Amino acid sequence: MMLLEYEAKRLLRGVGIQTPQGHVVFSERDLAALALTYPLAAKVQVASGGRGKRGGVVKVDDAHGAQRAVAMLLETQLDGEASRAVLLEPWLPLERELYLSVTVDGTAGGYVVLYSPHGGIDVESGAPPVRYAPGRLQRFRAHELREVLSPVEHDSVVRERVLLLARRLLMLAATRDCLTVEINPLGVLSEGRLIAVDAKVVRDDAAGFRAPEIDAAIRSSWDLEPDPVRLALQGRLSYVRLEGDVGLISGGAGMTMAVMDLIDAAGGRPACFLDCSANPTPSGYRLAFEMLDADPSIGVILVSIFGGGTHMERVARVMVEIMDERCSTKPVVFRLDGTNADQIPAIFGRRGLVNCASIEDAVRDAVDLARSRGASIVGGER
Repeated sequence: MMLLEYEAKRLLRGVGIQTPQGHVVFSERDLAALALTYPLAAKVQVASGGRGKRGGVVKVDDAHGAQRAVAMLLETQLDGEASRAVLLEPWLPLERELYLSVTVDGTAGGYVVLYSPHGGIDVESGAPPVRYAPGRLQRFRAHELREVLSPVEHDSVVRERVLLLARRLLMLAATRDCLTVEINPLGVLSEGRLIAVDAKVVRDDAAGFRAPEIDAAIRSSWDLEPDPVRLALQGRLSYVRLEGDVGLISGGAGMTMAVMDLIDAAGGRPACFLDCSANPTPSGYRLAFEMLDADPSIGVILVSIFGGGTHMERVARVMVEIMDERCSTKPVVFRLDGTNADQIPAIFGRRGLVNCASIEDAVRDAVDLARSRGASIVGGER
């Protein structure tokens, strides 16, 4: 989950990284209690990136401008996300804008540090950041990062300060279960100090229990996400929406991805990655069906679950209950296998359901149903 900017900066300050001294306001009334100095930057608090290019950051020169900016930004939506707050910070005169981040990279066996001497809203249009891959915090070596930075950062004072910040970012990422910690821009002030003008922190949702105070902040931001994503997070389902029409409910990331590949190989288009393995309960499966039934672009639902420790006759009974409760007419194709799978035909038979003999058969049936539904819709439109 991506934290809001003011939440991310709170974590940065916790490891000794300087940020502007700002104020968070949740309504226009909050302004009355603040003693502000101008000019200010008024920044909408949403999880979307690119706020500066889309009117989400406004320069404010006086109290009247602050009132207007806060009112406008509180009504702003970016990528369907409604603003929850506005962050007011000093408008800083920067000598330079840099880019510094730490992110997870599987090829590095953990974390990588990325740095560019040119940051800000157009960082993507410049040369790619240089990369240092320690993997783990314990493997960080200042001299190794210095060698990486030297060809691109010629100011030795800035370079040494970046070294210090990079280590602190690694410490934050490792101790707070962060997938990404990014400062862009990392501002250079006239006296040479570095300050995190903007920050992005993405945490591993599954690790929230290890830091309850941060998890509370994440949960407060759930309603900024599109509804299916928010519901999946709350229900402990792993969900990624794709562009296809075959909805997939599965268990285990590996199996889910394998079935997605089979759908593609059969000429179909998977509509989602939806893994229920973290919540293989009646409520988890019900939520999965509710999400896919509510998506008008999904024409058929394929349920592919293999149970080793899970008793599949119990899963089959839950599926029968869900089928009895559903209002949707979308067809559902089943492939349940694993422990006590021999009991599934009798359980399904009482409801008139069929458990396909193989995953290949199930995929073929689902793709054929989706294709026929698509043809009928096109024909109806004609």
